[in-house]
Amino acid sequence: MTNILIALFAYFIDRVFGEFRFIKHPIIIIGEIITYFEEKFYKNSILGGLLLVLFVLSLVSFISISIYLYLGEMPDAVNIVISSLIASMFLAHKMLYDSVKEVLVSPNKREVISMLVSRDTEGMNESDIYKASIETYAENLSDGVIAPLFYLTLFGLPGIIIYKAINTMDSMVGYRNQRYENYGKAAAILDDIANYIPARLTAILIMTLFKQKDVFSFYKDGKKHDSPNAGHPITAMALGLGISLGGDTYYFGELKKKPYFGIGRKEIEEEDVRKALSIRSKIDATVAISLLTLTFVFIKLL
Repeated sequence: MTNILIALFAYFIDRVFGEFRFIKHPIIIIGEIITYFEEKFYKNSILGGLLLVLFVLSLVSFISISIYLYLGEMPDAVNIVISSLIASMFLAHKMLYDSVKEVLVSPNKREVISMLVSRDTEGMNESDIYKASIETYAENLSDGVIAPLFYLTLFGLPGIIIYKAINTMDSMVGYRNQRYENYGKAAAILDDIANYIPARLTAILIMTLFKQKDVFSFYKDGKKHDSPNAGHPITAMALGLGISLGGDTYYFGELKKKPYFGIGRKEIEEEDVRKALSIRSKIDATVAISLLTLTFVFIKLL
């Protein structure tokens, strides 16, 4: 039950305050650990990447479990407050929402979207920019919100920290290019495994909030994505908005053929982004009701 309360408080701390800019973000520290290992021991092989994963997870697990055990010796109220504050730093709904919303209000939309996506942005028109914004919001609802909450609820503070370490490794080395094709493979596979359930839960949540009759209809297009996970929340968002996302996209100067997700119009408008962002308050309510219900069930069982 403690994990559930921590998840609830952490979510709303992030909702209200977002990042604590006066301290060094723990994700940055994890990134520095990954960079340190790469600088010292990089080897263009699957084994080299596996050693990276083992090193990072061993170190992060030791630190996070030590913190968890230390806080466990404190009074329950103190443990919950401090754990909630720490856990909130591994959630990113406020930052994600604000970043995507900035695309709508900025006079230089192309510059803003370039900070959120890895695709080429120089030749984007407004429809392309809005499409990238919606895809970013949908995909990151999974690995920035639902997945961290999922692992926090199941495994406590170590769960959310270890998950974000896995996710950070993938975001730094999980690329299919000359340097990381082999070195990043273990990190990419582990991230795929870690996100398998949360990505589908996110898709079901999006479908439910948009009142889609068949909440599993996202799977048909979602499975077409290169990633075994990312396509599902993206397709769910497309179906909810009545648009088509995906399609051919330029990366590093090369055109990548991509399928479409959803069955609606392909010209994406500003209002579509606003509608995508509008489910934030419904997500807040769903998280609160779900976690409070779980708390009530645990109290009854005890």
